[in-house]
Amino acid sequence: MTATAVRRPAAPARRSRPRILAPIAPAALLVLVAVTGPLLAAHPLDKPVTEPYAEAGGAALLGGDQLGRDVLSRLLHGGSALIGNALIVAVTITLLATLLGCFAVLSPRLGRLVERIADTAILLPPVLGIMLLALAWPGGGRLAITVVAIFLGTPYAVRIVAGAAAPLATTGFIEAATASGERIGHLALREILPNLRATVLALFGLRFVDAVYVISMAGFLQLGPQPPEADWALMIRENGAGILLNPWAVVAPGLAIGLLAISVNLAANALAPATARRAALR
Repeated sequence: MTATAVRRPAAPARRSRPRILAPIAPAALLVLVAVTGPLLAAHPLDKPVTEPYAEAGGAALLGGDQLGRDVLSRLLHGGSALIGNALIVAVTITLLATLLGCFAVLSPRLGRLVERIADTAILLPPVLGIMLLALAWPGGGRLAITVVAIFLGTPYAVRIVAGAAAPLATTGFIEAATASGERIGHLALREILPNLRATVLALFGLRFVDAVYVISMAGFLQLGPQPPEADWALMIRENGAGILLNPWAVVAPGLAIGLLAISVNLAANALAPATARRAALR
């Protein structure tokens, strides 16, 4: 075997720190505000402070909701749970997909099993999966939505990681490690996984954004958090009837969800090389 055959993949070119930090800053700031939101809220979560659907101003900077509660205070209370659940979903899916994908390309039997399960699970639409779980697990709340988001998101992520790892499994340095007697665990975790850092990072960003949408959709359908919890998607649904009286009760949580998804997407795009990003989007 020649020296060229066992050459490891070249590391992606490094980008300057300002070019990386600039797109990350909005996401970091938004997450910080959402996490510390309950400490910044001027009013209690469920205490009416004004008239129902009162206009913005006075004691309520963004007006009142359908019960006269401060929209801004509920907005500050509602972000931490959404971000926390989305983070749990993204981390769990990325971890499971990375491990299964790396091992699947080294074990044909496991690879075929993972591929068949993934192909079957991908056919189940997220909305249908959430509604089925809601029927089977009434009262599951946020935990139920988190479980179904992980279940529905992992198969697609496994296919992405396996697709990125497959070319590495046939390269010379893996053959050399196999010939030297290394076990499959060493090949997967010490040889293949380090070369998938960019793909895993891009995958995490995309899974976080997808989790935000799935959890928000469940909240809008009232399949996740229940009143009087402060949830951005739930706020949109609860205040839809009064959008002409106080638009901020609907627009503010909608903007918060959109800005969270866009800013995290930009941050992941800045951290991951373009080639890995395109591979994760296939």
